[in-house]
Amino acid sequence: MPKMRVSKRKVIKAPVSKVYGVLEDMNYWIEWSPWLIAEPEAVVNIENKNKYSWEGNRVGAGEMEITSRSENKAIKYDLTFLKPWKSTAKVKFMLHDLGDKTEVSWIMESSLPWFMFWMKKSMETFIGGDFDRGLNMLKDYIEDGEVKSKLNFNGISEFGGCSYFGIRRKTTIDEGPQSMQQDFEELMKYCEDKGLTSSIPFCIYHKWDIVKGKGEYTAAIVSDNTINDLPSHYVTGEIPATKMYTLEHVGAYEHLGNPWTTIHMMIRNKEIKPIKDIHPWETYGNSPENTDPKDLITRIHFAVK
Repeated sequence: MPKMRVSKRKVIKAPVSKVYGVLEDMNYWIEWSPWLIAEPEAVVNIENKNKYSWEGNRVGAGEMEITSRSENKAIKYDLTFLKPWKSTAKVKFMLHDLGDKTEVSWIMESSLPWFMFWMKKSMETFIGGDFDRGLNMLKDYIEDGEVKSKLNFNGISEFGGCSYFGIRRKTTIDEGPQSMQQDFEELMKYCEDKGLTSSIPFCIYHKWDIVKGKGEYTAAIVSDNTINDLPSHYVTGEIPATKMYTLEHVGAYEHLGNPWTTIHMMIRNKEIKPIKDIHPWETYGNSPENTDPKDLITRIHFAVK
């Protein structure tokens, strides 16, 4: 059976005793779980503070139980998945005392059923992404007492369509946020110079392959098609009128993996049926220039049948 190992780390600005106190009590999992945020209505049961079980439509079903604790150093637990398929894993948190900070390592060792050997790399990537999201939320919860990431399931509505101009770019996923920021800064400067004061920015995601670590997007501005002197490296296009499903995220941009992961879980669960020829897009309800990160509004839209 193909072996899997996932390991992610995060430095949290809190003493190791505080971090340990949260991790060794499974009652706190509800506050920062990277899976429950996708399905808050999932059924969760906690026995004392040692055993945790869950069941839902998107998140499947399973249980985990703490098997050993080493105060302020490590917590180990057994993880059992029951749905969508049965498997087991050994998981642990390792804590490294940095004085007023703590380095947390989240490590999982498991294996896939033999017939899923071809999914090893993608599963390690997906689970690694979940661990990254979870550690980001754990950091928020311990440092600030709350997770700066909330989801609003806005549902299906009609989209009237729009034309746009923008900058289309291939990038690595790691470099994506910085390149997007640069592209939007250039576009907004262009709009300012042209006196386009009502410019509406959004982003179209053409490709986003987290296994290969590559993506392609267009940083775009809604256009009325009256501009005829665009720079040569700009592109134009349109999103046609369609039904769309909207998932709204309220919180810091570093948590945007939460809504994107959630909506892909909904697609896999056949809750929504996307139109593949219309690429998903992202709109922004406010500006990071004058908004507290915890109040940033980002809406993800998928054209649906």
